[in-house]
Amino acid sequence: MNIKSLAEDDRPREKLLIKGKNSLSDAELLAIIIGSGSKKESSIHLSQRILSSVNGNWNELAKLSIKDLCKFNGIGKVKAIEIITSLEIGRRKSIQEALKKEKISSSKDAFNLLHPIIGDNMIEEFWVVFLNQSHTILHKEKISQGGITGTVVDMRLIFKQALELNAVSLIISHNHPSGNTQPSKADLQLTQEIKDGGNLLNIKLIDHLIITQSSYLSFADEGLL
Repeated sequence: MNIKSLAEDDRPREKLLIKGKNSLSDAELLAIIIGSGSKKESSIHLSQRILSSVNGNWNELAKLSIKDLCKFNGIGKVKAIEIITSLEIGRRKSIQEALKKEKISSSKDAFNLLHPIIGDNMIEEFWVVFLNQSHTILHKEKISQGGITGTVVDMRLIFKQALELNAVSLIISHNHPSGNTQPSKADLQLTQEIKDGGNLLNIKLIDHLIITQSSYLSFADEGLL
């Protein structure tokens, strides 16, 4: 059967079977998750509308709540839950892929590890990656969580954990929900304090990453350490 002769809602599934997953557009992938459209609109047209509302950005789509998705005519709670579940599976897959790389050899490696965790967050979180002598990851942990504009960090918690793990170096990171990667005065001061504290214990701070949804700033790369 020719794909074009099928009902529009059925075409993405047949296309995947015949041509493979890489042949599908973003709208067609989302249409498969949605399942069926309505009498007035196919699942593909509905998917195109939803993606257009976030400029085709899957990361922005992942931020939408069940209530947000249900505002689209043709999306009920069940379909909204299925969309959110699929995107969450993708997020967790990204985390697992990042964890396969046990060593951190660049700021990009650190970004790939942490971005799936905090990149989409709407509140600030402060994370620490603990490393051994060869920059192999020993552990990663959220140290604090704050509001939209900041979070409070207790350095004692960082170094207590570092000593327990016998870590010799650290990478610290936090997200900026605003999308601005530039460090604030508080960011610069905190970085210096952690660096100084680590020097006393012979635990080196090798980078501080400010992460947004689509980019990051590395203190090490920018010469801010």
